[in-house]
Amino acid sequence: MKNDLAVFEEFKIRRVYDEKTETWFFSVIDIVQVLTMQPDYQTARNYWKVLKNRLKKEGSEPVTNCNRLKMVAEDGKSRLTDVANAETLLRLVQSIPSPKAEPIKLWLAKVGYERMQEMADPSRSLDRARETWQQHGYSEKWIQQRMMGQETRNKLTDYWKDHGVEKPDEFAILTNIIHQEWTGISVKDHKQAKGLKTENLRDHMSEAELIFTALAELSTRQIAETMNATGLTENKTASKTGGGIAKKAKLELEEKTGMKVVSTDNYLPSQRKLEKTK
Repeated sequence: MKNDLAVFEEFKIRRVYDEKTETWFFSVIDIVQVLTMQPDYQTARNYWKVLKNRLKKEGSEPVTNCNRLKMVAEDGKSRLTDVANAETLLRLVQSIPSPKAEPIKLWLAKVGYERMQEMADPSRSLDRARETWQQHGYSEKWIQQRMMGQETRNKLTDYWKDHGVEKPDEFAILTNIIHQEWTGISVKDHKQAKGLKTENLRDHMSEAELIFTALAELSTRQIAETMNATGLTENKTASKTGGGIAKKAKLELEEKTGMKVVSTDNYLPSQRKLEKTK
């Protein structure tokens, strides 16, 4: 799952992308807030609570199609929130009298269309990611390394998918083995050290961290291909070996430079520890 924010006029709408189903899920309350033109979140939340109960009693299908996923709340904590895909939201919109109904319908349709464009032409997705990183102040050098690392990551996950690694938690297990092997700490501990919560760890890595992560994942894939690793157990072995190769290179570089590769720095707006030139 990938958390993100979309903007409709002055409203920020939380959304989560489910890579497995290739579907965007939007916060229902955020959409309700737009339709009711209500700046107060709690008021919009209460409106949705009353509306949801009424629609449930009426046996409304769109309400039954709403899921609950964790999203970042105003206080920075992740909380379970009612979410729905664009199709379900388009039907829910009809239940709320609002002059914003038609614009939000067009916006939801546009979001879906953009995703279809990206599926047909992946370069659009890369361009969108580049623009987002640029807006957040990342240097072109960092962006290039981040995109190269993502390509390496995608090739590895494609291999896993084709060789018996299917469950999302298995991907997380293998990723953590690689990361812990070369860094000496788990993904969770690395995020905590950087002061991250729901943010993507890779978006807060230094150039060196990105390079060594890519080396570890490239090594893992090539080793897995050589041994034709299939299933979780065999790919665990390849992951540990691949991470070990990056670890040896990291230790050698640290010995030569006297500087640690694994960093607690981040790109959070409130701290902005990493310099743009890194």
